[in-house]
Amino acid sequence: MNITSINVEELAVILSEENPDIQFVDVREETEAQIAFLPPFKLLPLSQYEQWGKHIQNILNPDLETIVMCHHGIRSMNMCQWLISQGFSNVKNVSGGINAYAVYIDTSIPRY
Repeated sequence: MNITSINVEELAVILSEENPDIQFVDVREETEAQIAFLPPFKLLPLSQYEQWGKHIQNILNPDLETIVMCHHGIRSMNMCQWLISQGFSNVKNVSGGINAYAVYIDTSIPRY
């Protein structure tokens, strides 16, 4: 399965455009999001998959572009693969995750 990745520079441009037809998913834990978080990402922690997994078609629109992020890009890659298996057609992984965003784009975001 070939997952499209974007770098944090591309993510910064996408966020600046405020496109309502793009949905953003952060799969980190709530405790991680309390340290560092990027609006407009929607928090769907992988550890809580049992709560949201079977409702994913109601939570997210499978027809919209979906950008997925985590801390470094590994958990989000897993989420991208799963979303594609659920019928999502335009899924992108943020390479380097929020850590890379904090290093290269916005140094005011805490690193952990």
